[in-house]
Amino acid sequence: MKTRTILVLTAILISLWANLPGQLKIKNWIWNRQSLSLGKFQRDLNLKLGLDLQGGVHLAYSADVSKIPVSDQSAAVDSTRANIERRINLLGVSEPIIQTSKVGNDYRILVELAGVTDIDNALKLIGQTAQLEFRESKVATPSAATDFVATGLTGADLQRAQVQFASGQANSLSGSPSVGLEFTPEGGKKFAEITKRNIDKPLAVFLDEKVVTAPNVSNAITDGKAVITGNFTVDEAKQLVIQLNAGALPLPIKIVEQRNVGATLGADSITRSLYAGAIGLLIVCIFMIANYGVKGILANIALILYVFLSLAVIKLVPITLTLAGIAGLILSIGMAVDANILIFERIKEELAWGRPKLSAIELGFHRAWNSIRDSNISSLMTAGILFWFGTGSVRGFALTLIIGVLVSLFSAITVTKFLLNLVYRK
Repeated sequence: MKTRTILVLTAILISLWANLPGQLKIKNWIWNRQSLSLGKFQRDLNLKLGLDLQGGVHLAYSADVSKIPVSDQSAAVDSTRANIERRINLLGVSEPIIQTSKVGNDYRILVELAGVTDIDNALKLIGQTAQLEFRESKVATPSAATDFVATGLTGADLQRAQVQFASGQANSLSGSPSVGLEFTPEGGKKFAEITKRNIDKPLAVFLDEKVVTAPNVSNAITDGKAVITGNFTVDEAKQLVIQLNAGALPLPIKIVEQRNVGATLGADSITRSLYAGAIGLLIVCIFMIANYGVKGILANIALILYVFLSLAVIKLVPITLTLAGIAGLILSIGMAVDANILIFERIKEELAWGRPKLSAIELGFHRAWNSIRDSNISSLMTAGILFWFGTGSVRGFALTLIIGVLVSLFSAITVTKFLLNLVYRK
């Protein structure tokens, strides 16, 4: 009983903390909560909305696989999709949806960016290749890009890139931004040999066939590190770092569709979904009270806690909420009460056989557990298959359904039992 009490109180506190308004003022007392921070665990407690709710942009790219053998085309497209995803993640877009499709011989990469404000910047970042190459001069005084020849040192030898400043400290507020490069062990050996044979000669850094900088090498560099300098702004340096870390796109891609999704549609969808959820919850509550009286009231309390706890889990994970995800939550409301119905029917049977109330409650939970366990495991397996093989909104539906099933188990087995024992123990 003590453990169950602690679990229920913890669930209530988490639900209140995550779902109370960000700012609440009562007379002279002000409640202000925007995020949760526990050491390294930090979460923004505002709901993250998907493209269909928040608005944003839908992009469709055509991938050119004409120069790729048929057997390798699918893998090349998947690799391109993975690189696009890395670039967008580095850009900071929340929960992007990136998927591939094939119609005939035409490969498409579909990108959904929720809440994007600078669409042009995102388009540029996605489509731009970042082919890094170091080239040495083939003439005494180079004057054009054609005066440099390849050294064999490319972006494939790069381990990571980061923004640096004149002071040598990342994130410094002073100094000129530059891009620091750290090579792989093999790349470091190549760079050492290249700088050794080019002392007092220019060594050019090419990015996508354009000269970024061509400084003279003063001495051999053996620590596997280099710095790209130039007239960078801080934003330009950050963008370059993103491109270099993400790598070059394996395939050329071309934008074939750009569709903006307005937030107005999202706001209307949220309102309608909230109405549907509230009506569904009300109907279930009335049904439980009509059929089970006091026990139904207790089940409704547990059900309300279930709703708030589910929202808290979605915020803390966090999960981007879409229309399909909301549908999964609404569906799980009915599933959440199913376990309570099984338990209460078993308790009814025990009472009809003359058992004391507390004994009937304990036996009712025990007898109902096998059915509850099997039905929820089958639901979890189905949702897991949808999540594993599905894409986009299907995965969002499956994920919220999984959360709903797990939280409903806690609600029925722990919260409802706690409330029944609390009431009937008196």
